[in-house]
Amino acid sequence: MIESSVKIRRFSSVQRLFHFGLIILFMLLSVTGMAWMYFETSWGKGLAALFGGYENTLEVHRIAGLVMLAGFVGQIVYLITKIDWSRFPGSLFDADSLIWRWQDFANFFVHAGWVIGVVKETPYFDRWSWWEKFDYWAVWWGLIIVGVTGLMLYDPILSAEYMPGWMFNIALWVHRIEAVLAMAHIFTIHFFVEHFRRSVFPFSATMFDGGMTVEHIRHEHPAWLDRLEKEGRLEEMVVPEPPIALRIIYFGFGYAMILLGLFLLVYGIINVFLLTL
Repeated sequence: MIESSVKIRRFSSVQRLFHFGLIILFMLLSVTGMAWMYFETSWGKGLAALFGGYENTLEVHRIAGLVMLAGFVGQIVYLITKIDWSRFPGSLFDADSLIWRWQDFANFFVHAGWVIGVVKETPYFDRWSWWEKFDYWAVWWGLIIVGVTGLMLYDPILSAEYMPGWMFNIALWVHRIEAVLAMAHIFTIHFFVEHFRRSVFPFSATMFDGGMTVEHIRHEHPAWLDRLEKEGRLEEMVVPEPPIALRIIYFGFGYAMILLGLFLLVYGIINVFLLTL
């Protein structure tokens, strides 16, 4: 019997690398994007000064956007290589897949009932809960929206050869609105769910070291744990606890990103009110 403190591999090295790159690029785009949006304020000018001024900030934003889009394409290629084509399309709806299934919709309502006290027991989640799947696919539609509009705005002169001028205004506002919505979601809901819930507070290092304790899995993903035990795969998925030095680095980096996100969110809201005065 495996002890409850033992860690089980939840994310592979490639998946963690994708997430790390997404963190860096998202934060870079957030800082440069806010500097661009609020350049007429002293706060925006201060952010832009970190990159050498407005023009450099805009160029960094463009390059980071292209790199993120390249990473998005890389993610699609990675997913294609992970599909079990011998059982396609049924393999898309396996328990390990991030594709939504009818069970996820049922779990959503059961979970909502548990939150308000109507249902006594939490849903029987497998490897992925409904909110984890939502978070994953939210990145997809967000990247598509900001990516397409960002490409339209990347070279206005070139784009003007193929579309009327009024479309630039629409593209700019759609780009900004989707970006602000993404930042608001990440800096509040995502941070809270992943790090500030009672079961994981003060910090969840799962996406950094790739492992989750058996106790944690039994609490939040009991169906996954039962499935691994039935399939006899639990032992082979045991991962060692990372060294203390690495855990300190994970914690420091993670909270630096959390504080940066909250800083952008709070000062962004403050400057909205200042601009209306």
